[in-house]
Amino acid sequence: MTGKAARRHARAAGRRRTGRRLFQFDRKLGHRFVAGADEAGRGSLAGPLVAGAVLFDLERLGVREVRALGALNDSKQHSAEAREELYPIVMRTAVKVAVVTRCPQGIDDRGLHRTNLAALRDALIRVACPGTLCLVDGFRVGDVGHEQRAIVDGDATSAAIAAASIVAKVSRDRFMHRADVEHPGWEFAAHVGYSTPEHREAIMRQGVSPLHRMSFASTAYQQLAL
Repeated sequence: MTGKAARRHARAAGRRRTGRRLFQFDRKLGHRFVAGADEAGRGSLAGPLVAGAVLFDLERLGVREVRALGALNDSKQHSAEAREELYPIVMRTAVKVAVVTRCPQGIDDRGLHRTNLAALRDALIRVACPGTLCLVDGFRVGDVGHEQRAIVDGDATSAAIAAASIVAKVSRDRFMHRADVEHPGWEFAAHVGYSTPEHREAIMRQGVSPLHRMSFASTAYQQLAL
């Protein structure tokens, strides 16, 4: 095996072991039921904020299930194709999955941080059962009726949070691809609502859609006002 091929093999092996490491973290927390929550679309100019929550029963997850989720990791570490491959495996192995969405108008009215906390909290409440330990990426989200911990870099540390990040990201990306058909011209399928040069140019060219968050500061919005 050449040096380049060996490095590729090592990287692939490392990706296959990521999920095992994340599940080891969750198991060390000492709870049978572990729920994780994460969001997608927090920093986008357009589209909903989507919170995902995933509940794992660690006593029922065997070697086969953990192996199937061997590549599990923070959704940002995966390509769109890899996330789509992981999504049905998460849905199949989790005890329960919830997806909560918050529309752009609601984000503008209530503020992003408050909206984000409420969406994550609602998602966790929907999946948690008695005895569940609830994990959130980065910060606590208020009372969910169960023990809760904030995990720094949780989507790269905990299997439950990483799985929630996959669910949230795939769900939101699918929505934005449908939105691209319903709202042509902004190229939502390409940037899924985030602030890219192409997105800002589209806003300056044809204005805003019902999916744009008008409370966000953007040079494209400022140009519209001139």
